[in-house]
Amino acid sequence: QVQFVESGGGLVQPGGSLKLSCAASGFGTNIYVIGWFRQAPGKEREGVSCISAEDGSTTTADSMKGRFTISRDNAKNTVNLEIDNLQPEDTARYYCAWGSGFGCSLLSQRYNYWGQGTTVTVSS
Repeated sequence: QVQFVESGGGLVQPGGSLKLSCAASGFGTNIYVIGWFRQAPGKEREGVSCISAEDGSTTTADSMKGRFTISRDNAKNTVNLEIDNLQPEDTARYYCAWGSGFGCSLLSQRYNYWGQGTTVTVSS
């Protein structure tokens, strides 16, 4: 049974940090990629970071390097996204997505399954 759950969103003050988690299981393969995307109110969805479960290789959007860190815990079938120094412009709904095979991408088309998302609000 496929299970795909994001967690960790919430309200945080500017300058704070959050860790988002994506628990994915039941897909029947260890060869897959997980991507994190976000969509701010009134804006298009954008790719944040992604990781290959098989070898841990990652890709992060240039504008987000330095503050966004993706990591995996294969034993727990979990991919985490840590966000540091949060700013109001990081306010968005964050989604994780699952795609089969090797080589992650920040393009939505790469992914077959999407979570419901978790909301991050950055405000004082």
